[in-house]
Amino acid sequence: MLSLTLQRLPLCAVAAAALALCSPAQAQTSNELLQELRSMQSELRAVRSELEALKRQQTAAAPPAGGSTVATQTAPQTPGTSTEQVPPSSVPTWVAAPSMAASEALSGVSLFGYGELNMSRPRGNTAGAVATARRGVLGFAYRFNDRTRMAAELEIENAVVSASDQGEVAFEQLYIEHDIHERVSAKVGLFLLPVGYMNETHEPTRYFGVHRNLVETAIIPSTWRELGVGLRGTRESGLRWDAGVVTGFDLTKWSSAGISQTQASPLGAIHQEGQQAKAATLATYGALNFDGLPGINIGGSLYNGGAGQKQPDIASPSASVTLAELHARWQSGPWDLSALSAQGRFHDVSAFNATAPGIANPVPSLFRGWYGQAAYRLWHQGDYSLVPFVRYEQLNTALGYAGVPMGLAPSIAPDTRVWTVGASYYLHPQVVLKIDSQRYLNQSALDQLNLGVGFHF
Repeated sequence: MLSLTLQRLPLCAVAAAALALCSPAQAQTSNELLQELRSMQSELRAVRSELEALKRQQTAAAPPAGGSTVATQTAPQTPGTSTEQVPPSSVPTWVAAPSMAASEALSGVSLFGYGELNMSRPRGNTAGAVATARRGVLGFAYRFNDRTRMAAELEIENAVVSASDQGEVAFEQLYIEHDIHERVSAKVGLFLLPVGYMNETHEPTRYFGVHRNLVETAIIPSTWRELGVGLRGTRESGLRWDAGVVTGFDLTKWSSAGISQTQASPLGAIHQEGQQAKAATLATYGALNFDGLPGINIGGSLYNGGAGQKQPDIASPSASVTLAELHARWQSGPWDLSALSAQGRFHDVSAFNATAPGIANPVPSLFRGWYGQAAYRLWHQGDYSLVPFVRYEQLNTALGYAGVPMGLAPSIAPDTRVWTVGASYYLHPQVVLKIDSQRYLNQSALDQLNLGVGFHF
């Protein structure tokens, strides 16, 4: 307090006070008095310097007024997932984004990530139960300045990675992002495409069910990322747009023997994931989302790109893929309702399929699916909440085959129809325990009970 008081007093006032305290008997010579005043001036200047340094430290430690650009999947949009801001309607309203760490405010560095562990038991088949550390993701971001930043996510699947294991380690994202304008940003590198609800925002606390829904796994490949350049813009009205040029698919990855993989996800079987990606034919994408009304999101996206990559050693070098999807979500109070529909087509694959008559696994001409989902926050107290949900999905990954001679084409399987009923119990908005039961209406052998735990930070 004394230092603060002295700081506000003019030096002349201090000198006058010193003179007034000196009695005639204690009077000093003029030289001695001048030296004492100079000494007091030096001490006051030192005090001022210390106070200014303390103020600068306090200012640097305080978070910026707008918070960090690293929020979820921004931290990853988190991040949990990326350094972009997660659209308000893309996650449940009771799930909070991680706050910026003090270390980021001081150094520009932030850490984020998520993890999920689960167990599945086929109905009536105890011996078929499987438990795994499904995913562990560690992300990091660095803010070079107020306009330029980078983000990366390293993912390990199924706990162990080796030549004899089923684990996988991969960069899920690795890109630079720059704000061109207050409402327009650009990114370059390996990044997730803005398709559907889960591709960009897929931390386990942000979706219902132990496993990711089938439509946004089989029709839209899960964690679909590409190398390229992307733009994102927003408007005050709540409109958000995305556009970009990225690498496409590689049809040479289609395996006639890998029926289970290609039927599980036609595009997932041939995506390149930024690994020595063939880039003779690039792809373009565009997306629009409207978040201008509280709790409402309506949007869609369109992708079109090469799959043959002009490779002379395949019969369809000009083959391409188109994927379109529409989605809508309404969140109000305890309610969370959403729906999504997606459809994909392979073009110019007739010659590819015709080169192997009798092939058991031709490339499909069409694949599509949709789902509807309803969740209700039944109970909430402090950080705890209980959210039951129900979801219906219908999809087919192979509807017709071009170029396959009559009588040799595989029969078209009926649509897969699945009911998933379960609940999420949040210990904290960023920590969730899950349970659900899945019933396949026309494939009862696939019915299963699932348990899981997930978190993000």
